[in-house]
Amino acid sequence: MKSIKEQNQVLLRSFVFTIIVLLIFGWIAQLVSGQRIAAFDRKVTDAVRSLHSDAMTMVMKAFTELGSEFLVLLLIVAFAAILGFIGYRRELIFYLGVIGASALLNLLLKTMFQRARPDINRIIEASGFSFPSGHSMSAFTLYGITIYFLWKHLRYRWMRATVIVIGAVLIAMIGISRIYLGVHYPSDVIGGYLVSAAWLIMSIGLYERFLEQRWLSRKLRLQGERNGGPSRT
Repeated sequence: MKSIKEQNQVLLRSFVFTIIVLLIFGWIAQLVSGQRIAAFDRKVTDAVRSLHSDAMTMVMKAFTELGSEFLVLLLIVAFAAILGFIGYRRELIFYLGVIGASALLNLLLKTMFQRARPDINRIIEASGFSFPSGHSMSAFTLYGITIYFLWKHLRYRWMRATVIVIGAVLIAMIGISRIYLGVHYPSDVIGGYLVSAAWLIMSIGLYERFLEQRWLSRKLRLQGERNGGPSRT
């Protein structure tokens, strides 16, 4: 159990990291709006596309499916069902709230920026606006919040490390696959990661503070009940 001072420090760090990440996103968003990031996008896209082969295309299509609406929704329902079944109602509400808000945030940002998708070297088709990447945001949020829950409940460090590595690889490869398949610019993917990272940092920081405060309130209430109860001889 952390002290009140430690809780405040953790929450403050969460807000500081959130602001830093949002400032970086804002800088990239300005470059996108002013069409001043084309050279960066072109260089990264060329580097990713240099890996092109039939086998690599199959791999990238598989990774991009891991961030597709159907599979993401399926994973959300499955994990939510598990949380509900084991009685983790508070975690379930937080889980669905974070993911749902992330989806709405992506829709809002796409509508604001209205960046057209790349129109050359497409391997698959995709509709809608480009910035920030919906696949990147949904993957970062879904797998990020899932990693957080698993990390909290796994006992051994090697298990936690394994989950983090697997999740990080999945998130990175889903974003790279969108560049490889020609449906997003690199700045779209980076923007999606940054927005989701900021949202997760803030949400988890507030949620951890809520859990600490709830635990403290319960402890104080139990102490009051003991002190006010009948004495024993």
